[in-house]
Amino acid sequence: MALPAAKAAPAMPFASQPHGGGILLRRPSSPPVPAAALRLGPLFWPWEKVKVGPLSVSPMGFGTWAWGNQLLWGYEESMDSELQDCFNLALKNGINLFDTADSYGTGKLNGQSERLLGKFISEGPNRSPDDVVIATKFAAYPWRLTSGQFVNACKSSLERLQIDRLSIGQLHWSTANYAPLQERALWDGLVEMYDKGLVRAVGVSNYGPKQLLKIHSYLASRGVPLSSAQVQFSLLSMGDEQMELKTVCDSLGVRVIAYSPLGLGMLTGKYDASNLPNGPRSVLFRQILPGLESLLSCLKSIADRKGKTMSQVAINWCICKGAIPIPGVKTVRHVEDNLGALGWRLSADEILKLEAAAMECPKKMVQNIFQTA
Repeated sequence: MALPAAKAAPAMPFASQPHGGGILLRRPSSPPVPAAALRLGPLFWPWEKVKVGPLSVSPMGFGTWAWGNQLLWGYEESMDSELQDCFNLALKNGINLFDTADSYGTGKLNGQSERLLGKFISEGPNRSPDDVVIATKFAAYPWRLTSGQFVNACKSSLERLQIDRLSIGQLHWSTANYAPLQERALWDGLVEMYDKGLVRAVGVSNYGPKQLLKIHSYLASRGVPLSSAQVQFSLLSMGDEQMELKTVCDSLGVRVIAYSPLGLGMLTGKYDASNLPNGPRSVLFRQILPGLESLLSCLKSIADRKGKTMSQVAINWCICKGAIPIPGVKTVRHVEDNLGALGWRLSADEILKLEAAAMECPKKMVQNIFQTA
């Protein structure tokens, strides 16, 4: 989905950073940051990378759910060239985290997201595969009943990605709600991936605080650290469960990765009742958008005052909460806009105003059906 044109100045070149599983680039020197930009708040430029287990990653990554998804995101193979431009532009600007899944891609295009990432990595500048942090998720399909089958899923992802080792291997969802006996085998599969050196770090997705405590304890008993927890997290998904999960993760040293930080596009300011997205998203937008006037107005007010876009403010809120947002990108314009979320921070007062406005929304984002307690 297209986003509003970025109002912020282009991203400053990325300086060389200590290598720790992230991109190692050195760009030419650039003009000083304008004085106006310095008034936006505490800068963290050059970016301070954040830790995800043993990995050093950019404070924002990019999601690739749309890459291969025809049903929800209208993917066509003719888009591949621009998707490759998105990938290369992200790397040139210091973004080294890309999130994908073995289930991304609809129908015959299942796994297309991983295949495209593998192609883009192999055709990009000569660099170690470890310089690009790939986090993929393995679906808890009902036919994956043994740890060996889950390990084989990891090996299949490695083939599609054309790499020998994943940065982060993640269990896409918990089966606790409908097949609790299957879950232990999936946990054992994560352990085997880690022990075999197929992944550098282990993570989960769509786990609530209770299940996260259980898997963290089990993995620890097997000598495997839990490095990340991916969850729907945004100004439209900041309920008690998300905040409790964030608190638990902070206490355990587990990094929260925030998917859908723009609420599937509702926080971009692009849509209203007379201008809805195509496809299934329009149904959800009709239900939620009418109650977002206060929040969208607050986002726009802060964005205008800072010379930012509403998307950039919404993403920056996630960063200020200590999460790594992974907004999806389909166009170069998306990348350019999202990069404007970095290099500055919302003030404490602005964060409070946004959260107060979000609390007033009568309807929030629908919880992912795979989310557990």
